[in-house]
Amino acid sequence: MTNTPSEPAWQPKMCRGIRGATTVEENTREAILEATRELLVLMIKHNGIVPDDVASVIFTTTMDLNAEYPAVAARQLGWHDAALMCAHEMAVPHGLKMCLRILIMWNTTLSAHEIHHVYINGAKHLRPDRSIEIKDLTEVLAEELTAKS
Repeated sequence: MTNTPSEPAWQPKMCRGIRGATTVEENTREAILEATRELLVLMIKHNGIVPDDVASVIFTTTMDLNAEYPAVAARQLGWHDAALMCAHEMAVPHGLKMCLRILIMWNTTLSAHEIHHVYINGAKHLRPDRSIEIKDLTEVLAEELTAKS
């Protein structure tokens, strides 16, 4: 396991959960994968996640999203060694429709209060205290690539 630049090497790592949620525009393969990638990239960026430190990821969707497995997007981003699982949320009558949620179980030295949970798009109202303003995904990815150069 590696430490992110902000993590001191001497602190023990613990497995922590990072939550995120978004809404998907339509029940198509492309829309599900795009929404999943957008949310994953933001969760990675805001928490300094290193793929080798990811133990597992659970992706859930509401019952109205079934055109593709969200985990495919994680594989497309290079997450080939983490355990990934997809499932449907409970069908609560008053629940948010077209919703995609992610729970990343991650080995880190960060404390629970230092973790940034990410709620975007129509899912912002689920946790207004955790919602963030987002840029266009292409802008976020371009910043990431520039930072790595």
